[in-house]
Amino acid sequence: MLLNQGNHCTRATFILMGFSEYPDLQVALFIIFLTIYMVTVIGNLGMIMIIRINPKLQTPMYFFLSHLSFVDFCYSTIVSPKLLENLVVEDRTISFTGCIMQFFLACIFVVAEIFILAVMAYDRFVAVCNPLLYNTAMSPKLCFLLVSASYSWSIVCSLTSTYFLLTLSFCGTNFINNFVCEHAAIVSVSCSDPYISQKSALVFATFNEISSLMIILTSYAFIFITVMKMPSTGGCQKAFSTCAPHLTAITIFFGTILFLYCVPNSKGSWLMIKVGSVFYTVVIPMLNPLIYSLRNKDVKNTVRKLVNANLFSFKV
Repeated sequence: MLLNQGNHCTRATFILMGFSEYPDLQVALFIIFLTIYMVTVIGNLGMIMIIRINPKLQTPMYFFLSHLSFVDFCYSTIVSPKLLENLVVEDRTISFTGCIMQFFLACIFVVAEIFILAVMAYDRFVAVCNPLLYNTAMSPKLCFLLVSASYSWSIVCSLTSTYFLLTLSFCGTNFINNFVCEHAAIVSVSCSDPYISQKSALVFATFNEISSLMIILTSYAFIFITVMKMPSTGGCQKAFSTCAPHLTAITIFFGTILFLYCVPNSKGSWLMIKVGSVFYTVVIPMLNPLIYSLRNKDVKNTVRKLVNANLFSFKV
């Protein structure tokens, strides 16, 4: 039965409606999203390169930041090219296999980002609350294990959610009212009962959000208590300055996710869902390298040296 159902699914096709209801804005949206994607690629790959070449940045915080940049680059690259293509072509179809693969890969990197942000909060907790033991507590082995656990769990979540999607059946051509093969959008066009798939996705999403937020909130609660006990204002300012970029990234990312949870699942709310999806799959990957670099002297100095070196070699 499952085999026949699977064969039936592979013949199904999906049409990503995207922003097709705004034909006059297609060119403008293409230019905007292309610019955002280019900045995302340059910013995140540049951040990874800067961290690798600067010896001052060989610390746990920047190790996690390099993986955050990698994750941002990956899931933006999974989503943005198809979004850009659908803005300039009339045929917006995507095969069943292509749609499922897009969901599978995007799910891996979105869940990985959730837990990497949580790991970065724990790293800031150790740095502020136990600065003398920081290098010992955040050993390279532990950092590697934390990042590996984030990726491993994200793969488990993605595999499980994808498996339950594959148990559904889809009939002929299906119109997905989004620009990406997102779980709720795929389930909404299924011909079969999606109850199990929806409940499994809800369980994973709830667990991921609550567990990561508990780590983040607990870490920053201890950070706040420690900072308030510091006798000097200079120490307080330094602690807050090291945490400010991470807090900004967390607020934007989790705020967008929670906003999408609160949007009612109705026909009138699909525009808000698409705007929210654009923000966390396209805009946030562009913002993160900017957030972490604008106030970081080491990163800015490395960029300045690279630019000066390139200009000197060009003149020679």
